[in-house]
This record gives sequence, structure tokens and C-alpha cells, in this order.
Amino acid sequence: MRHTRSRAAALLLALGAAVASLAPTAQATPDVPEMSPGLVQAMQRDLHLTKSEAERRLTAERQAITVDPRVKSLAGSSYAGSWFDADTGKLTVATTDPSLAGELRAAGADVRRAVYSAARLDAAKEHLDRAEAPKGVTAWRVDHKANRVMVDVVASQRSDNDVRSFVDKALRAGPIQIREVSAAPRTFAAGTVGGDPYYTGNVRCSIGFSVHGGFVTAGHCGQSGAAVRGWDHTAVGTFQGSSFPDNDYAWVSVGNGWWTVPVVLGWGTVPDQLVRGSNEAPVGASICRSGSTTRWHCGTVLAKNETVNYSQGAVRQLTKTSVCAEPGDSGGSFISGDQAQGVTSGGWGNCSSGGQTWYQPVNEILNRYGLRLHTA
Repeated sequence: MRHTRSRAAALLLALGAAVASLAPTAQATPDVPEMSPGLVQAMQRDLHLTKSEAERRLTAERQAITVDPRVKSLAGSSYAGSWFDADTGKLTVATTDPSLAGELRAAGADVRRAVYSAARLDAAKEHLDRAEAPKGVTAWRVDHKANRVMVDVVASQRSDNDVRSFVDKALRAGPIQIREVSAAPRTFAAGTVGGDPYYTGNVRCSIGFSVHGGFVTAGHCGQSGAAVRGWDHTAVGTFQGSSFPDNDYAWVSVGNGWWTVPVVLGWGTVPDQLVRGSNEAPVGASICRSGSTTRWHCGTVLAKNETVNYSQGAVRQLTKTSVCAEPGDSGGSFISGDQAQGVTSGGWGNCSSGGQTWYQPVNEILNRYGLRLHTA
């Protein structure tokens, strides 16, 4: 290796995600006994919890991740969505069939009656996905708690003719609800700033998670074939695959004396976090993000399978969170406990006044490119 030992250690941190465990990816058990002190501290800061509240919540969320696929299978075609309820500390599952309530409770979930199944809501959302949305329509998603498809419209543009036409057609597509928002989301790439994780052209972005042979990140950060430089501006590798818009994911090969480790960088705010798998956290679960601009912040999962209408075009199947982010954080890691969740796509707001951020789920990226997540 051409790097010194101290430089090598810095490279491992700068890459922010992972070599090489030869274990096959993605579905390591979430039931890991030890609890990261740094994660607990970040949840105390960002979710305004006490230490014991944060620890209880993490334990409850691990249980909810286990219960979620079980109740979805039990509910079958009556399944109308599920989410983690921080107040009860349990997973809630919605069903259109009240006769299943006993079985679902016995499986470990609270139960809510729904009018529309998840399949019906997904069909209404897919109808909107096939339409071309004007810029004043910022996003749409299935909201299982509301049992509706929520469509976000910038309040100041609600009366625009194109927006009104889209809204009118949306309301005819099924169980739709319109919600006014103050601002449109944007991607979080940034111009070159020295000393941060990686660069391509004049863009700085953040590394997501390591896979065998490289790392995954956001697609809007670079096109296939683009060269990637590291924090010290030496060559790292090349974008091997990239998709944006429609999707927002990419993967980069790693070489030139660089390697990866199974961690998410804590930036000194919290200790570096080990990655043990990619079990999907439910709506309502706590989640944290690591990025090269704003470093480490936490929040909750707000929605899944949301279509976000960026200025460059619509991106589908994103997950929405209450975590803040800023330019340069794009591509960075979203992690729940020790389970990889996704790579930062975009959002609105900042980490001074607050905001919301979307990520591309990591399992979709792994499946798309046939990659294997590195795990501890």
C-alpha cells in the first residue's frame, strides 16, 4: 500500500463504509445485544429523549423489525400498511379484515381497521407515477396511517393552472389527499470543498455503504464512467452504474490503494457505527444519517415508497425522514440501529432551522446491481 498506517486509518474513516467480511449480505439479524453509546447519545440530542427512553426505543424497534414481515404475511390481501408507534413502543398494522385482529395481535402488533388495502393505495400512487407532474407538485406517497395517497403541493403554486389540473386528475384516481407544503425538495450535491469524502468533476458527495468491490451512493452525484477522487483528491475508482432521475442510486468501484470497512462514520459526534445488515426499519422507527457536510443527525422514518418531483425529474420509491441534511450530504448513509437503510437523495431545509430528507433504500440498490453489502 502506498499510504502510511495513519493515512490508511483516515482513509478507512473517510470512506465511511465497509471491507470485508466475506459473509453474504444483507439480512443479518437485527437482534444485536450491545447498544452503541454514540447512537443513544445522538437520539437523546435529536429526538429529545432521555438515555433510558432511547435505549427502550431501540429495543422496541428491533422487536418491531422482527414482527413486521410476520404480520404482513398474516394479513395477506387485507394488509393496509404498518408503522412503529413510539408512544406504545409497538408495531401497528392496518387491515381491511377485522376478523384477523386476534391473529395479528397474537403475532405482536397493535391493529387498526382500514378502508383501503395497501394494494389499492399502491395502485392509486402508480397512476400518479405515470403522469408528468408540474414543478409545483413536490411529492406523493402512500400514507398508511391516513389510509390515503398524500400529494404535496407548494402552497404558493396551488392556484397555477398546471398544478390545479394535476390535482384534479389525482383526486379522480382514488383515495387521494392534497397537502400544502412551504418549499420544494432539492438534491444535496455540492461544489468542491477540500477535505471531504469524495469528488467527481466539480461535485462533492458522501459515501453511503460499502459493498464487495466498492460503495453505493446517490445517482445524481455522477454518471457511469465518471472518475472518483477521495478526500485527499487521489484516485479512488469509477462509477460503475448510475441512475437519475427515476431512481437516485449508483455504485463506485474502489481501487488505487483504497479499501473499505463495515462502518458508518460518526465524525467524532458519535463513535463510528458498525453495519451488520440491511433489515428494513418500519415507518415511525428512529433513523440516523451520516454525511460529509452536516455529519451525524437523527430523526424518524416518516413515509416509504414516495415519489419526489425534483427540478431534474421525478424519483420514485424514496423513503422520507425527519432528518435534516445540506448540500454535500448526498449519497451518505442512513442507518437504523446497526442496519443499513439507504443513501441520501435530497430534501428541503437545513440543519440549523430543520427540514426533511429522502433516501433511496439500500436493498433496492444491492438488488439492482447484484451487489453484496459488507457487514461486521
